[in-house]
Amino acid sequence: QVSLVESGGGLVQPGGSLKLSCVASGDPFSIAAMGWYRQAPGKEREMVAFKSSGGGIMYADSVKGRFILSRANAKSTLYLQMNSLQPEDTAVYYCAADFTDNTGLWGRGTQVTVSS
Repeated sequence: QVSLVESGGGLVQPGGSLKLSCVASGDPFSIAAMGWYRQAPGKEREMVAFKSSGGGIMYADSVKGRFILSRANAKSTLYLQMNSLQPEDTAVYYCAADFTDNTGLWGRGTQVTVSS
């Protein structure tokens, strides 16, 4: 009953910034935690940032100090502010949600390309 829709991706030069948004439709109270993953071509999907039901936020070492995760609108909207972007950040970024029944869901992804 819940869907995740990402937006905000695009092409940016090294050192630039982008802000990703994920909107969750349906029952926001069924979502226990939300976060962002990314997958570059030929590589495994990796966690970028995740906010737990207790409010704690975990960041991948590669993005600490550059990316900021936030959540608003009664758990229905998730943001990822990405600063000081580098070519290695190029990937498809996916919104993810964990639900109270211990199931999960992925969005379709949004492309982020960092290039000169």
